[in-house]
Amino acid sequence: MAVAGPGSVELGFAEEAPAWRLRSEQFPSKVGGRPAWLSFRNQLPRKNEFYSFEPPSENRPPDAGESVCLQLQSGTHLCRVCGCLAPKTCSRCHQAHYCSKEHQTIDWRLVHKQTCTQDQVDHTVPDHNFLFPEFEIVIETEDEIMPEVVEKEEDSDIVESMGETPEEELDSMAKHESREDNIFQKFKTHIAHEPEQILRYGRGIEPIWISGKNIPQDKDIPDCPCGAKRIFEFQVMPQLLNHLKADRLGKSVDWGVLAVFTCAESCSLGSGYMEEFVWKQDVADTP
Repeated sequence: MAVAGPGSVELGFAEEAPAWRLRSEQFPSKVGGRPAWLSFRNQLPRKNEFYSFEPPSENRPPDAGESVCLQLQSGTHLCRVCGCLAPKTCSRCHQAHYCSKEHQTIDWRLVHKQTCTQDQVDHTVPDHNFLFPEFEIVIETEDEIMPEVVEKEEDSDIVESMGETPEEELDSMAKHESREDNIFQKFKTHIAHEPEQILRYGRGIEPIWISGKNIPQDKDIPDCPCGAKRIFEFQVMPQLLNHLKADRLGKSVDWGVLAVFTCAESCSLGSGYMEEFVWKQDVADTP
């Protein structure tokens, strides 16, 4: 993902893409499917021991088959079901790797029961009907909108819809207008010109909240293990739920806003992946 300039916002949109473009060697911006594991946390010089000096090709590589990568270059094994780190192995063949007993059970029932005694590892991993649909995240810069124009348009719509509403009723409605309503309406107005956005990236800016409830204070955001403050970097929007078809799950996931806070110093403490902080804000009841 390209880093937005100071004060600017990059918007992410979900688009279908061929599987080879979403592999780790293509440095993908993606959502769903298996993780595209990289060999670093954030920054690397162009010349490094992990990746080619030249950027990845935009053309389909000749070896782009449908096989699933189940092992990283470091030798770390990945779960056959979800693609996460897999510290567990099948006790019979010691060739199939899993993140948990639950995922081993899923794979055993579907395919591994028939292939467990084979001498070679089976790299043809079936669709376990477990993962979310996979999409590429395409990035665009948010267009400027004049707040004055938006407000005037909204005011005009309100006047037209009110018609000959008595003044007493207008006063009563005004009294019931709450901060919660204002924040929700501001959220809807802000995304109205690009309603399909699933992500907003703007390091160091303020997120747009969907509710007046459960907005974090500075004390609620823990510091990075390096000691630096964490700052807002991007937020995941509720529109993503439609693409993931999460409402079809028995126990559905849900959110209004997922705000991600990362180290202000972009530290390189330790090696590998570093844990960042996510603040989940749900959608409050609104009229």
